[in-house]
Amino acid sequence: MFADDRFRDYQPASLRKDFISGITVGIVAIPLGMAFAMASGVKPEYGIYTTIIAGLIVSLLGGSRYQIAGPTGAFIPILLAVVLQYGYEDLLIAGLMAGVMLVAMSFLKLGSLVHFIPRSVTIGFTTGIAVIIFTGQLGNFFGLDLESHEYFHQNMLEFISHFGETNGYSILIAVIGLLVIIFVPRFFPRVPVLLVGLIIPTICAALLFPGQVATVGTAYGGIPQSLPKLQLPEITLAKIATLFTPALIIAALGAIESLLSAVVADGMTGDRHKSNRELFGQGIANIVAPLFGGIPATGAIARTATNIKSGAVSPLSGVIHSVFVLLTLLLFAPYASYIPLAAMAPLLMLVAWNMSGYKSFKQVLQLRTSDSLVLAVTFLLTVFINLTVAVQVGLLLAVLSFVKKKSEQLQIDDPVDIQRKRQESLDLTAHFQIKKFTIRGPLFFGTAQSFEHSLMASIRRMPRVILLDMQHVTMIDATGEDKLALVIDSIKNAGSTVLISGLPDWGIELFKKSGLYEKIGASSFFPDEASARESFFRKQETIERESLQQR
Repeated sequence: MFADDRFRDYQPASLRKDFISGITVGIVAIPLGMAFAMASGVKPEYGIYTTIIAGLIVSLLGGSRYQIAGPTGAFIPILLAVVLQYGYEDLLIAGLMAGVMLVAMSFLKLGSLVHFIPRSVTIGFTTGIAVIIFTGQLGNFFGLDLESHEYFHQNMLEFISHFGETNGYSILIAVIGLLVIIFVPRFFPRVPVLLVGLIIPTICAALLFPGQVATVGTAYGGIPQSLPKLQLPEITLAKIATLFTPALIIAALGAIESLLSAVVADGMTGDRHKSNRELFGQGIANIVAPLFGGIPATGAIARTATNIKSGAVSPLSGVIHSVFVLLTLLLFAPYASYIPLAAMAPLLMLVAWNMSGYKSFKQVLQLRTSDSLVLAVTFLLTVFINLTVAVQVGLLLAVLSFVKKKSEQLQIDDPVDIQRKRQESLDLTAHFQIKKFTIRGPLFFGTAQSFEHSLMASIRRMPRVILLDMQHVTMIDATGEDKLALVIDSIKNAGSTVLISGLPDWGIELFKKSGLYEKIGASSFFPDEASARESFFRKQETIERESLQQR
């Protein structure tokens, strides 16, 4: 499972490419790590610790050559909710539990199951998260000291009620940062715009408006110039029970985000990641990071794409990225205290805009199908309730929609009379007759009831012989098999004969396991309609001939 071929064909020249890409991604990761941590309700240094530790471990143990892991915007709402409800210490426990769950998922080989989550659900909660991140930065943008609440409408009411207290200096700094982020890439595409977007507003605030805007230092204190010592959180059974649901959501979201990021990397490079190994690496990273104060981490799509575009060749670029962030922490941590919170706001707003997927959101919404409903409900619940409820309800609606669509695919054709006149030598004028019913589509719990009613209603007056043509049946589950058995019992109790033709091999195996094959009788199964018809007619003619001879 864990054989490593991510360094295949590695050449000395590859080291230079990995070094350049690692430094580039490291420059991008520093402001993002701090910003995501603050938006999640914890100190900025915890985002830096996560970037260093999770980035290193995922690069060494993950399943993708190019994956860059660390704090991400997708985690912000769920982490903030945990911090508000349980506190930072319990967030560490929830993150560690999520790591254990991810490792378990990897050994259970559940990596491929993540791809079964409907696109409408993924887009819905991703866009909802983007809205929460964007609006969550309005306070910093306008220089307001706002209290964080659990629900979106409470935070918006808080913002509106304090809007009259806006700080003009903060707005100016935020606008400067926003203009830098928008226009610098157009004229200087190779410049690390996120870092420049923090440096220029920081210099402007320090020189032009000293003491007039809130900074990282005034809000959170200084950032230590070292990693914290290893410390095991106080874990109890009561806390495990309380934090199980948040941990499960963190694990599920982490799995989704990391594997989506790996898929994006595959599309950009033509490489193929190992999903279960990726989950293992993410799991170990989330187990170790909390021991050093780090928050939950996952694969970061934007940083992974930056890594690839910068020329990365192997996971070594991710290792270099972590080492670079560590050296930056050790050498320049005190300077981070001067960064204005207003300068952080445009950066996170840009992240929110990029992750919103507004084009995909609009496209699915315009379909006006059940997918549109799932999308809208998931989005609204993410924004106004929480991510946990949104994903659960979104998946439930998607499953119900799928069942409904599948149930509409079942069709029973109008019965067809198959008859053949007896041989003239038998000196009889009556005909042998079979009534054929063709069944099309899935026979499962969503269609079993309608199948029974439709078939029995179509039969009306019970014919002597009924042929069920099942060559077009696409699936049968236990409920469908049970209903079919009840229908066959009704037919046999009325004194009629049942023939089955065209049932696929997997259907035959299912009937053998359930006992229905033996109950119906092996002689009643035929590969196609023609063989069923000919076998039945020959048998009946033989019976008639023997009957005449006995007379």
